[in-house]
Amino acid sequence: MLKDIIIKGARENNLKNIDVTIPRNKLVVFTGVSGSGKSTLAFDTIFAEGQRRYIESLSSYARMFLGQMHKPDVDFIEGLSPSISIDQKTTSHNPRSTVGTVTEIYDYLRLLYAHIGTPYCPNCNKPISTQTIDNIIDQVLTLKEGTKIVILSPVVRGKKGTFAKELADYLKEGYLRVKIDGEDRMLDEDIVLDKNIKHNIYLTIDRLIIKPEMHTRLAESLENALKLSNGVVIVEADGNETLYSTNHSCPECGYSIEEIAPRLFSFNTPFGACPNCSGLGFKQIIDETKLIKDPNLSLIEGAISASGWAYDTGMGNMFYRAVANKYGVDVNTPVKDLPKEVLNTVLYGTKGEKIDVTYRYKGEMTTSKMKFEGIIPNLERRYRETNSDYSKAEISKYFSEVECSMCHGKRLKQDALNVKIKKLNIIELTDLSVTRILEFIDSLKLNKTQEQISNPILKEIKARLNFLINVGLGYLTLSRTASTLSGGEAQRIRLATQIGSGLTGVLYILDEPSIGLHQRDNDRLLATLKNLRDLDNTVIVVEHDEDTIRSADYIVDIGPYAGVNGGEVVASGTVKDIINAPRSITGKYLSGQLKINVPDNRRPISNGYIEIKGARQNNLKNIDVSIPVGVITAITGVSGSGKSSLINEILYPASSNVLNRSNLAEGKYKSIKGLEKLDKVINIDQSPIGRTPRSNPATYTNVFNDIRELFSKTPDAKERGYNAGRFSFNIPGGRCENCTGGGINKIEMFFLPDVYVTCDVCGGKRYNKETLQVKYKGKNIYDVLDMTIEEACVFFENVPKIYNKLKTLNDVGLGYIKLGQPATELSGGEAQRVKLATELSKRSTGKSLYILDEPTTGLAMYDVDKLIKILNRLVANGNTIVVIEHNLDVIKIADYIIDLGPEGGENGGQIVAVGTPEQIAKNDKSITGKYLKSYLK
Repeated sequence: MLKDIIIKGARENNLKNIDVTIPRNKLVVFTGVSGSGKSTLAFDTIFAEGQRRYIESLSSYARMFLGQMHKPDVDFIEGLSPSISIDQKTTSHNPRSTVGTVTEIYDYLRLLYAHIGTPYCPNCNKPISTQTIDNIIDQVLTLKEGTKIVILSPVVRGKKGTFAKELADYLKEGYLRVKIDGEDRMLDEDIVLDKNIKHNIYLTIDRLIIKPEMHTRLAESLENALKLSNGVVIVEADGNETLYSTNHSCPECGYSIEEIAPRLFSFNTPFGACPNCSGLGFKQIIDETKLIKDPNLSLIEGAISASGWAYDTGMGNMFYRAVANKYGVDVNTPVKDLPKEVLNTVLYGTKGEKIDVTYRYKGEMTTSKMKFEGIIPNLERRYRETNSDYSKAEISKYFSEVECSMCHGKRLKQDALNVKIKKLNIIELTDLSVTRILEFIDSLKLNKTQEQISNPILKEIKARLNFLINVGLGYLTLSRTASTLSGGEAQRIRLATQIGSGLTGVLYILDEPSIGLHQRDNDRLLATLKNLRDLDNTVIVVEHDEDTIRSADYIVDIGPYAGVNGGEVVASGTVKDIINAPRSITGKYLSGQLKINVPDNRRPISNGYIEIKGARQNNLKNIDVSIPVGVITAITGVSGSGKSSLINEILYPASSNVLNRSNLAEGKYKSIKGLEKLDKVINIDQSPIGRTPRSNPATYTNVFNDIRELFSKTPDAKERGYNAGRFSFNIPGGRCENCTGGGINKIEMFFLPDVYVTCDVCGGKRYNKETLQVKYKGKNIYDVLDMTIEEACVFFENVPKIYNKLKTLNDVGLGYIKLGQPATELSGGEAQRVKLATELSKRSTGKSLYILDEPTTGLAMYDVDKLIKILNRLVANGNTIVVIEHNLDVIKIADYIIDLGPEGGENGGQIVAVGTPEQIAKNDKSITGKYLKSYLK
């Protein structure tokens, strides 16, 4: 086995034909300024080639399903191991995925509860044991004499298939009736079931009438049913079905639960999921508050403007007047003053009752009796029935998630929730933090039989919980939905999962694992990375964090700058080698030659405060917070301490609803004051700037409108009669119609994933030949979109309207990305900086509140310096900045700090310290202050 990974002639993206040698089985950090080519070398070259070689080693049959892998533009790579990439993409957008399911800890907990859990009766709150057939007979005979009952054997429950053979066999055995998916059928009918749908098949064993002398026949029928369906029988009486089981039942009241198996605790199967919400824990319903746009208006003035129900539509006007006439109210009455009965009828309909409706028919007014469906049932029905994405999107605006009324957000059916270990059911256990669950598991006292059964399960659970704690995620709950995790949290969960797998001889490539981590938790993360290395793996980390760089066995510094000015290896080796490299910007910061200076003076707090009282969202402990206006405030604290709950779930929605007239859901708090000091609030988060490749930095910042306008004024365009619309790739005219301006075409592969190929007509240039013939300074519209922002700044330097917008993009460190780079290819940090640049290019009122969540994501120290200058520029114009941040270089330049903690999760949510960085550094209770001290020297 080679000692090194050797790369020669790497030219992917901006890499300049570089040669790199990376020692194997070491912790290697790739660093350099943002856009220098680190990720291109790590992911687009090394990982891509490792992945490609692995796939090429598979059979041609397997490769057929995996598709052709792109070969990186590199001459030679040797010494590669099987490669695993752990990036920052959110784990899953599926609402069924939780931290527990992603880490597989929940699967082991299901096994644990199935084997050593004790079922309790929900009525008597006593442990329940197995039930005999005599107990079942006694329960059935308590029914009123003369009651008609049906004995059913549930032979198929929630399984896919046609079951033709089974149904034929039951007919041969003499059975005549069957209940399929709730419908009574005769077995001699031609029964055809959809093999792709899950079915419930209950065989009718007997039909009886309750009377004293029926004991023998009832016993025979129940025995027969129990035998056919493995100890479970259903007795239907007066349309109500009662399940009995010989497995578990309450001796007091007869409550019965079927066999306790792992699937009972799964909210992703019909056997365990709450039947009301199908295991989601919530239901989507039309929200009345979202439907009524302005309660001060009347119905015919536009109080409700939902799709199809605006006051100026025929249907809306017609039914609004009809309901008003029915109740004798004035149709011009504001909605807030309408009697409850009237508004309920408008929203939910007449429940089948016909009312007089007047409408125009063939030019004449006609009155007829009609049923009124109601706005909410109408919208719900249209949402279910429509195939139009646009219609669904329009109607979905009025939906809100509400907690399921049956399971109260617990996702499981009652039978599963009645099984407990040490008085906690499985959902109550997963609602605890990872740290608390480990304490719970360690505190279990088991008998010898239970120990023998559960030891292997407990070993796996403990190991996985410890891995999560070691990567700084001990504050998470296992019940937390995966889609709510930040990119950094999702990445560290995958890292913990990989450590748990125990693989050796693997090449791991990670993208900034320190994102979202407090300096205290970073130490644990570094120990985890070294542990991964010590298992004889090679660990390559793309990272800007100074502690991670200093902890590396080997460093590769790519640069010197971004984009076309980067792509070279400026230094490699130990920290000492990087510091001594004259061209390394990273080395200059590590040596202290370059540094981010502490401000000589902090800005005084002279404009008052935004005051939040009684904040209690998530883990916040009913705290009162004062955020100064007109300065930079850093919100700090260990991971999970409550920073996002306070700022993203309370401050932003509450201030946006007042200042921006939004309608956002607000977290729990008592009151907020001081917003009158501000004009608007701007949340510059890391969500994408667009959902499709048609969105890009040029379209988001609106500079593309100016560029199109400029092209329309060229002599060529004027001669041809082209206006600005001609240069849009979103509308017919100038775009390539073969790909409708996308530059790529989708080929449907039916049973295989769709394949995207470059358009063979325009060659991926999006426009038709005629449009591309129009040039400005020798460049056509495609050439301009293909320029980096840095290149475009030079190209348009004599066009102030365009240059000023491009310069702000360049100022925030995005000079290396292309003007037309698809939004889907931008990282969260890049998207955030595009938004920041867009706001910077607008005319400032000087009274805006800017909220930023970890803006240093993806930024090297050199770029952090640029970001700080921009933040100072915004505050100098009279704006207020609130920034959630772990980066100590940003924290040290803040005017004011609010430090939350002291720990994460349930042990956080309190204010530990407030004040200037100097005051925080002196506070012994502040973990942030402990690490901040050295940065203030």
